Amino acid sequence: MKKAGVMLLMLLVLPFSAFAGEPRLGVGANYWTTIDDIDVDNVDEDGYSLYASYQYWMSLIGIEADVEFLPDKYGEDAIDPQVWILVGSGIYAGAGIGIEYRDGSFADEPFFALRAGLNLELLPSIYLDIYGLYRFNDKAELDNDRTDIDTDTVFLGTAVRIGF
Repeated sequence: MKKAGVMLLMLLVLPFSAFAGEPRLGVGANYWTTIDDIDVDNVDEDGYSLYASYQYWMSLIGIEADVEFLPDKYGEDAIDPQVWILVGSGIYAGAGIGIEYRDGSFADEPFFALRAGLNLELLPSIYLDIYGLYRFNDKAELDNDRTDIDTDTVFLGTAVRIGF
């Protein structure tokens, strides 16, 4: 049994070790605004979010996992876990998927996003990430209304990450 566990661990670790990547932990902030007007009372069409981030870069390909906190998004606080596949180095682009947790439950459908940015190494193993992203989904239910509206959103964000 112990041998099987060691073999399984090696099978999981070997693909990543072959690429000699760098893990990074960080925090960031976003400013967001909706593309279309939302005709629901007491709902902001823009705001900010804060998030914690983990990245793993393998040469020109990176993966990222974020947990984003959006206070008062469309009238309620929301938490958005999300994952990204990134391609590039200093200048990069990527695609992501996530799901919104708001008002005690997860959304019925995930959101999808496209992102492009600039990843700068300020000091050895300290990185500044500046990016824009476009997040889209088919519909959202706001303020417990049965009205489904288009909530496509653009974000301008930044993050500071430390590699280890």
